[in-house]
Amino acid sequence: MTIIDAPLIPVLDRAAELADIKAQAVAGPDERATQRQHAKGKLTARERIDLLLDEGSFHEIEALRRHRASGFGLEDKRPYTDGVVTGWGTVDGRTVFVYAHDFRIFGGALGEAHAEKIHKVMDLAESAGAPLVSLNDGAGARIQEGVSALAGYGGIFQRNTRASGVIPQISVMLGPCAGGAAYSPALTDFVFMVRETSQMFITGPDVVRAVTGEEISQNGLGGADVHAATSGVAAFAYDDEQSCLEDVRHLLSLLPANNRETPPREFTGDPADRPTGALTGIVPVNPQQAYDIRKVIEEVVDDGEYFEVQPAWATNVVCALARMDGHVTGFVANQPASLAGVLDIHASEKAARFVQFCDAFNIPLVTLVDVPGFLPGVDQEHGGIIRHGAKLLYAYCNATVPRISLVLRKAYGGAYIVMDSRSIGADLALAWPTNEIAVMGAEGAANVIFRREIAAADDPDAMRAQKIKEYTTELMHPYYAAERGLVDDVIDPAETRSVLVGALSMLRTKYADLPSRKHGNPPV
Repeated sequence: MTIIDAPLIPVLDRAAELADIKAQAVAGPDERATQRQHAKGKLTARERIDLLLDEGSFHEIEALRRHRASGFGLEDKRPYTDGVVTGWGTVDGRTVFVYAHDFRIFGGALGEAHAEKIHKVMDLAESAGAPLVSLNDGAGARIQEGVSALAGYGGIFQRNTRASGVIPQISVMLGPCAGGAAYSPALTDFVFMVRETSQMFITGPDVVRAVTGEEISQNGLGGADVHAATSGVAAFAYDDEQSCLEDVRHLLSLLPANNRETPPREFTGDPADRPTGALTGIVPVNPQQAYDIRKVIEEVVDDGEYFEVQPAWATNVVCALARMDGHVTGFVANQPASLAGVLDIHASEKAARFVQFCDAFNIPLVTLVDVPGFLPGVDQEHGGIIRHGAKLLYAYCNATVPRISLVLRKAYGGAYIVMDSRSIGADLALAWPTNEIAVMGAEGAANVIFRREIAAADDPDAMRAQKIKEYTTELMHPYYAAERGLVDDVIDPAETRSVLVGALSMLRTKYADLPSRKHGNPPV
């Protein structure tokens, strides 16, 4: 019988068959698998997508994909989706691409077909110029598929790298992520984690125990709080998936779709010229007295709202996204409430990566400076503070977005230069009348410059006090830098918001032409 002679199946029957197959794909393996997922305190892949995206906006692709592997019983187990749900939808009406591991199928492990689905959605996100969010809950490579699974990871890593700085990439860790699989999140812009249920590590506790003899739990080795506060791998940590995904949506609202656009403006109603007189009560005049720089940011930005990145790691520097007159702005600020706001290895890395991100996605930068210098110590020097500090220096020097620096109080030594000073390309350098810009603090400088006079004096303490006063009067008064053109203006703290908003508005059309090159060679 030829194909022409074959009985034709009515279209309605085919449509019913299709609906049944798609229903199987959406339902997943069985209800018990869903119950086991919920028993662990975790949502299913589709429940997570529903929380992330606008209601009814998800368009799934390759829902009917199945693996072609054989051996180890795989040929008898070929579920639809192959353990990953892929597609696109909207967040606040803007297109976002997403893939979510389905732990109910093969433990979310990655095989060849699974990887090809992820490759497809990553390619679509880059082509469409829209953010990509990965909802990770997988057991790593599918061992039964061998090297084919490993090659699948290579394709993901390559696409993560190619899309870096082109579209925002966000990794949400909602389950285990071990071995080479952990490198994909590490290549993305932001990593979100959920306490107790998500872990990331290259080698698990069993391997650590066998090799080093150390006993440690999965959460102790690579849990959310470890990566949020100790390693710096995670930017955010949450107690539950709902609040985590809510903040993913909020972050997306602050970001452009790609590197050719600017972040969406949102009119907040906060007057651009609102006085900020409260700042004088927040920042003590005494340079040795601590305060919380986040209160300064709250006073300056629209409605006091900001979104801090990596709040638990390298707390001596604060990095945050906020709106100024409705426009998204990146803030980098020394934190006097932690280590007096010094720059160290971790703070330099944290700020450098944030500066690079803002520059990649057309987010202007405001740097609030109150820094006594780099942290001294053998550990810092041997740990490469020179190389790590240079990362921040490189990031600022390489940034072409509008850049404004504001010295609140002290700005000493190399740390002053690194914190986006006028000399490394800040478009505008501002200062409060309480600023002290110098090579070092007056006491240290006097001890170096006048050590012989102090040592020879009948009253060394009185002589030291006199020389400290002399140095302060000559070189550390608030207008010394302004007189030499290193500060564009000394402003009243009460006018801080209006000055910053006006300056950012002026710089919004800034154009910077970089030299022709394949890429720079930053310190890593």
